[in-house]
This record gives sequence, C-alpha cells and structure tokens, in this order.
Amino acid sequence: MTAAAVTLCFLLRDGEDGAEVLLGLKQTGFGKGKIVGIGGHVEPGESDAEAVVREVLEETGVVLRIEDLADAGAVHFVFPARPDWDMKTTLFTARTWEGEPEPSDEILPEWFPVDTLPVDRMWQDADHWLPVVLEGRRVNVVVTMHTDNETVASSRSLLG
Repeated sequence: MTAAAVTLCFLLRDGEDGAEVLLGLKQTGFGKGKIVGIGGHVEPGESDAEAVVREVLEETGVVLRIEDLADAGAVHFVFPARPDWDMKTTLFTARTWEGEPEPSDEILPEWFPVDTLPVDRMWQDADHWLPVVLEGRRVNVVVTMHTDNETVASSRSLLG
C-alpha cells in the first residue's frame, strides 16, 4: 500500500507578543479532537501547492495564492500497525493571504504563539519537526509511530 499524499500549511503572523501560527482543533475524521495543521489530502490531478490552497480555503475560508507559499519540506508518517494511515506530507508556510480564519465543519482555527505550541493537545510527532518549520527552516523527516498509533517510536531526519 502506498502512503497517502497530504499537504499542510502553517500560516504565520506577527502577534502582539511575538510570532503566531494558525492551527486548528480537528472536528471530524482522522485526528478528531487534536490540534493540527491546516491541510489535507491531495486530489488526483492536483499539485501539492494547489491542494493546500484548496484545503486552507475549505477549512478556514482563508484565500492563499500559490506564489505566497514557502516550501517547508516533508514528513513521511509510518503507522506499522495501520499501514493504511501512512502519509507523505508536504509542508508549506505562508505569511501573506486574504481573509480572516473562520471555523468550518472540519476545523476550529486558532492562533498560537510559536514559542508555546499546544503540543500536549497535538499528535506527539509535532514536537519533533514543527518547531524547525516555524523557525523558517526545511525538514525532511520520517516519523514511525508505535503500535498504539499515538506515540512516536522513532523520528529520523533525512537531511544532513
């Protein structure tokens, strides 16, 4: 089975107390109840960038342009106990967009300080790679989950 193609975009802004990132409380489906990045599956015929622009619009009402996306790398998620959950995730950041984030059926968006991410409410793997992305650097990471599908068994960078 091949890993699903997924995209995530982290909108970044300067808040009163420093940099902030837009995340959201997942309301449905995979990851329900967790704070997650904004994004989703790449549809047939879409590029990763086209998919993330569509997903951000669907989930938050925010309008992104492909030229405003910054490549932040990739994370390959491996679920040995549930191979159908494996994902190859392309990551983007953006500092320019149109509109204000609004809740959808899928996501309740919320701004969080970059230096105090809600990692206790996120997938455990986020702490392994998200801070690097939010610093403006690229990642290329393989995260393998334990058989409980919740905790990280290993995290390996493919960058030097």
